[in-house]
Amino acid sequence: MIEGVRIDKWLWAVRLFKTRSQATDACKSGKIRIDGHIVKPSREVKPGDEISISQQAFTKNVKVLGILDNRVGAPLVPDYMKDLTPEEEYARIKMMRQLNFEFRDPGTGRPTKRHRREIEVLKKYLGE
Repeated sequence: MIEGVRIDKWLWAVRLFKTRSQATDACKSGKIRIDGHIVKPSREVKPGDEISISQQAFTKNVKVLGILDNRVGAPLVPDYMKDLTPEEEYARIKMMRQLNFEFRDPGTGRPTKRHRREIEVLKKYLGE
């Protein structure tokens, strides 16, 4: 039985990052914390650790339930981690995506420079 595994490898194995190098870079840049402490990619993860992952304007919190060495399929991920992220975080991200969406009728093409400036003014007005 495995007692511990590198944090970058575990993050990749439970599909929180697409590649292991992305997980390593996130650790090196200080975006990964275990129990409130910034960690290096070589830090070992053990069951019960709480991991905080900062991604753009979003912070995801997960709890380690099990250790694994290799990447697993998406249906098996809940056996190894529990998502502790509050629903408000997901709602905030969903709202941000909806605000940044612009509908254009099919066939109208890209906005002109003038239209783009008008869109920016409107976004500033609605955002404040």
